[in-house]
Amino acid sequence: MLKHLKFPFLLSLFVVGCSQPAPQEDNSQEFNFIDYKTVRLTTDLSKLADHEKQMIPLMIEAAKIMDELFWYESYGKGDSLLSAVNDEKLKNYIKINYGPWDRLQGFQSFIPGIGEKPAGANFYPADITKQEFEAFEGADKQSQYTFLRRNSEGKLYTIPYHEMFKDQITRAADLIRQSAELAQDPGFKKYLSLRSEALLTDEYQQSDFAWMDMKTNGLDLVIGPIENYEDKLYNYKTAHEAYVLVKDKEWSARLDKYASVLPSLQKGLPVPDAYKSEKPGSEADLNAYDVVYYAGDCNAGAKTIAINLPNDEQVQLEKGSRRLQLKNAIKAKFDEILIPIADELIVEEQRKYITFDAFFGTIMFHEVAHGLGIKNTIDGKGTVRKALKEHSSALEEGKADVLGLYMITQLLESGELEGQIEEYYTSFLAGIFRSVRFGAGSAHGIANMIRFNYFLEQEAFQRTEDGQYKIDFEKMAKASSALSEKILTLQGDGDYDGVDLLVKEKGVISPMLQNDLDRLSEKNIPVDIVFEQGVEVLGL
Repeated sequence: MLKHLKFPFLLSLFVVGCSQPAPQEDNSQEFNFIDYKTVRLTTDLSKLADHEKQMIPLMIEAAKIMDELFWYESYGKGDSLLSAVNDEKLKNYIKINYGPWDRLQGFQSFIPGIGEKPAGANFYPADITKQEFEAFEGADKQSQYTFLRRNSEGKLYTIPYHEMFKDQITRAADLIRQSAELAQDPGFKKYLSLRSEALLTDEYQQSDFAWMDMKTNGLDLVIGPIENYEDKLYNYKTAHEAYVLVKDKEWSARLDKYASVLPSLQKGLPVPDAYKSEKPGSEADLNAYDVVYYAGDCNAGAKTIAINLPNDEQVQLEKGSRRLQLKNAIKAKFDEILIPIADELIVEEQRKYITFDAFFGTIMFHEVAHGLGIKNTIDGKGTVRKALKEHSSALEEGKADVLGLYMITQLLESGELEGQIEEYYTSFLAGIFRSVRFGAGSAHGIANMIRFNYFLEQEAFQRTEDGQYKIDFEKMAKASSALSEKILTLQGDGDYDGVDLLVKEKGVISPMLQNDLDRLSEKNIPVDIVFEQGVEVLGL
C-alpha cells in the first residue's frame, strides 16, 4: 500500500492529448497516496471445460488492448509519462489512476507542474469550451464513439473510435473471433462473433441484443467502449474497458428469481404514473461471477464490483438488462474494507447486523434498480442521459442506490427476500462510508454524498458523541422512499437545473464527515483494492 510518499525529481515530458503544461521541478513534494489492498484474482478452474481454459487467455489478451485504449482516452500517451518516472511506487500509483490525477481525491494532480485534468479527458481538445462545442455543427459530435480534434487551422472535426484505434481494434477483434471459434455455447459464440465485428464498426446494438440472449454460458466477456463516466464535460463519450468472467452457477441460481419481480416493483414506485410508465424488459436476469481480469475504465481507481448492462436504452426497454455480481471482488471488499469500517464507525450494538449476504444484496439490488424508473423524459426532451448532461451519471447512480434500498424493503415485507431489515440497512450505511471515500471525482462518490447528507437531514441515522453512527431503521425506510421520489421526478422532468442544485448542495463532504473518514485512513483501512491478475495468476 502507498501512503505519504515523497518524490523529489525533475519530470521533463510533453503530455500528448491532454495538452498539459510541462511539469516543473519540485524537490519537496509530498502527496497523500491512497491505500489500496492487493488482491489475487482467481477462481476454481477445475469446473471449466478444456475449451473454456483455452478461451480465457485469448480474452485476457483482448482485454489488455482495451487497457491501451483507455490510457489514451483518459490521458494521452501514457508511455511518455511512465518512462519519465523512476520512482517505482510513484509509477505504480500512476498506473492505478491511468494518469497523474488521483481518482479518489477529486482528480488532484500528484505530479508537480501538471495542472487539472480536462473535464472532457482526452475525448475533446483540452481547451474546448462548451460554447465552442455547441456551435460546432458536426453531425456525430454527440456520438458515444467519436473523438473531437482540431485540424491544422484549429477547427474542430470528429474521428470515430474504430478509425482512431484501427490497428489495436483489429488485433482485439481477431482475438475475440478466435475465442468465438472455440466457444461451444451457441449464445456465447454468437455474441463473441458479433462483438468482434462491432469493435470494427462502432455499431454495438446487435451484439448487445445477443449478449442479452445468452442464458447458459459459463464464461463471459464484457468488452468495448461502454461507460461514460470519464467524460465529465458532457457524459457523451464512452471509454474502453473489459472484464473476463467465470460464472458461479450455484450463486446465480439463488439470484434468478429476483429479475421476475421487476414489473411489479416498477408499478409500486413512489411516484405518479407518468414517471413509471415505461415497462422494464422481461428478459432481465441476475448472475454471479468470479472476475479474473479487469482492464481499462473499470480498473481505474475504485474497482467496479457489479455490472448492469447494456446501456442502450432501446435494448433495455425491449429486453431489460443483465446484472452481473462480481462475487470474488465483492468478498474482497467486504473482508478487507467494510468490516474494518464498521468496527470504527458503526455503534457496537449494530455491528452484528453487518453480513456478507446483506452487503452482497445491497450491491445486487443497486444494479437491479438501474432497470427501474424512467429512461426518457416525460415532456419530450429526449433521454434522461442527454437532458441531464454531465450530471446524468451521478443522478442515475443515486437512483440505483436508493431504489435498491426501497426494493429490499418491499421484498422483505412481501416475504420474497430472506434476512432482517436491520442487516440490509446497517450494511447499506457501512457501504456509504466505504463508497463516499471515493470523493467527488466519481459519479458513485457524488451519489453517495447526496444520499448521506439527505439521510442525515432526515435523521435516518445519528452521529454519537464518540463519532459513531446509529441507525433509526424506521426513518431510514421513509428517507429512502422520499429520496427515490425526488430523484425519479428530477429524471423524468429532465430538470438539469434542479439536479445541478442538488449536486451543489448535497454532493459535498462536510468537515464532520471528513474527520470521520480521516480516522479510517489513520487506522490504515484501505480505500479500495488493486489486483494481481492474469494468466500466470490463474495458472493457465
